[in-house]
Amino acid sequence: MSIPRLISAPLELSFSVSSLDYEAFEREYQQLSESDDDPIHRWLKLAKAKGETADTDPVLLELLVSLHHKLDALEMLIKDEVPERIPLSTSVSIDSIGFEHFNMKLPLLKEGREYYGRIEMPVHPKRDIGIFFKAQSKTLAKITRIHERDEKEWSAYMTARERVLIREAKEKCRSRR
Repeated sequence: MSIPRLISAPLELSFSVSSLDYEAFEREYQQLSESDDDPIHRWLKLAKAKGETADTDPVLLELLVSLHHKLDALEMLIKDEVPERIPLSTSVSIDSIGFEHFNMKLPLLKEGREYYGRIEMPVHPKRDIGIFFKAQSKTLAKITRIHERDEKEWSAYMTARERVLIREAKEKCRSRR
């Protein structure tokens, strides 16, 4: 097994062995990917398809949609509503990620076993992504299933983290001179 290239990235993961309740995990996995399929996004997709947004600034439109989501989140907070999530047995910090891998801080995995997990992504808007992964060691995991949009966000986050680390390394080199 070749060792994947990983970079430092502080993320939180909740997970369980996937065979414990595979159907429920699969259902949540699909629901998490459909978070873009709320009424405002459906309306926006339809409006874009009809060409009704051609004269609208796309950045402004995305900001309005984001504002709508924040209002929805505030409404949920005021009403003390919490999105339903399947309870997962274990929570752990991830210390480094690659394009298809991640490494956990604690040795909690059993090599060869498959798991379902949720990762809270620090992107805008903040959201959880569902993944299925297979343990390659007690701490190293390979992502086996991730939705296309989530994969793009994962890759973009990894690239952004890499840029931050490069900038920090350059600043350290400059300060030593």
